[in-house]
Amino acid sequence: MTKIAIVILNWNGKKLLENFLPAVVENSPSDSIYIIDNGSTDDSLIFLTANYPKITQIPLHKNLGFAGGYNEGLKYIEATYYCLLNSDVLVTPNWLPPLLDHFDTNPNTAIIQPHILDYNNPGYFEYAGAAGGYIDRFGFPFCRGRMVSTIEKDEGQYDAPKTVFWASGACFFIRKSVFDSLDGFDSDFFAHQEEIDLCWRAQHQGHQIMSLGSSKVYHVGGASLPVSPRKVFLNHRNSLYMLVKNLPNQNYYGTLFVRLIIDGLIALVYLLQFKPKFFISLIKAHFIFYHNYSLMRRKRNLTPNSLKYFKLFSVLTAYYLLSLKKLTFFDK
Repeated sequence: MTKIAIVILNWNGKKLLENFLPAVVENSPSDSIYIIDNGSTDDSLIFLTANYPKITQIPLHKNLGFAGGYNEGLKYIEATYYCLLNSDVLVTPNWLPPLLDHFDTNPNTAIIQPHILDYNNPGYFEYAGAAGGYIDRFGFPFCRGRMVSTIEKDEGQYDAPKTVFWASGACFFIRKSVFDSLDGFDSDFFAHQEEIDLCWRAQHQGHQIMSLGSSKVYHVGGASLPVSPRKVFLNHRNSLYMLVKNLPNQNYYGTLFVRLIIDGLIALVYLLQFKPKFFISLIKAHFIFYHNYSLMRRKRNLTPNSLKYFKLFSVLTAYYLLSLKKLTFFDK
């Protein structure tokens, strides 16, 4: 069994593979790279066969999304650790050793992410993951280095190893044994926030999530699914799915009720901003959530149930009313 499997999920991403795969090959063990192809209709597989014949390809019959694609493809990969790597991430020469060393010396750590910087603005953190993530009481995610829309410059302020609540799916390291014990991602999510749900479930089992500043990668961000009504739909629906599955029993209904009110206010803001498609997507997310509520409720399996899950009571209140733009003060 190989120690590390670097697994890239591809869907019509030939151009991204052309740009970013060379650095992965150059800076990683030669036999560790796998491409799961999510039913691409471009020339991705032809490109890989012609230019990287030693890379193992795992073709899927259709696009199963981030969650389903990885769940299916990883069935065919044996390794001690998985690295799930977006196809739009530029890796650096020393990206792997600090992460693997931490796994080897810290058996309680199940999931790790490196610091994720902006490929187009390298001195700054990248929106989707930055230096590790948290959520507030109502399930809204934020990061060390990114509060709502404010992105911090990386000045080493978060470089010390840190326990976090979630690791970014853009560059997501996990022990295979833990991934298997959790039955992988929830494929009902399709894409977006499935990694937060998985991290939450891992913590119910007592596992630890870490962010390590000794390893840094650079993420384009939004290359696989840019800001769109579809993204709004997935983010809101999946966030609600995640809360139903993982919220502690105490204040469960109260927390969920307030979250529904907040989403209603966000929908109103979309209307006032003349974004009717975003408004419709959010409303659609709620209807689908209500339809599938019983299904998600049956997936609750909380051990222990008293897990303190939120870093801030409300990231929106902290940001817009208290003008908290950086997490440094609370990141203790």
